[in-house]
Amino acid sequence: MDDERGTDGTDRPDGTDRTDGEVRARLYVRGRVQGVGFRWWTRSRARELGLVGHARNTADGRVEVVAQGAAEAVDALEVLLREEPSTSGRPGRVDAVVRQEAVPTDGTTGFVER
Repeated sequence: MDDERGTDGTDRPDGTDRTDGEVRARLYVRGRVQGVGFRWWTRSRARELGLVGHARNTADGRVEVVAQGAAEAVDALEVLLREEPSTSGRPGRVDAVVRQEAVPTDGTTGFVER
C-alpha cells in the first residue's frame, strides 16, 4: 500500500491530502471561452454543486475558475469543464483544462463571475 502514497506521505500520488473532504483548485480553461457565456454557465454549475469561488477572464484568452468545496464537487465541475463535446449545454469550446491545487481559504462565500 505504501507504493500508492504520495511522495510527501499523503494518500494520493499527486501529493494532495483530501481526507477532510474540502479542496480548492484553480482550473485554467483554454479554447473559445470568452464572450460566449462560459463564465455564467460555470457559475451556475458551480452553485448547483455547492461550490464557492469565481470564474474570470484572463488577458491571454483563458478563463480562470477557482472552485472550493467538497472534493467530489470540484472534481465534478472539472469533468463538466473538460467534457467535449458538451452534453450539458456548455457554451463555447474547450481545448484544454489545467488544474492546480490550492489551499482552501476561510471566508470565501458564493460563486461569482468577474
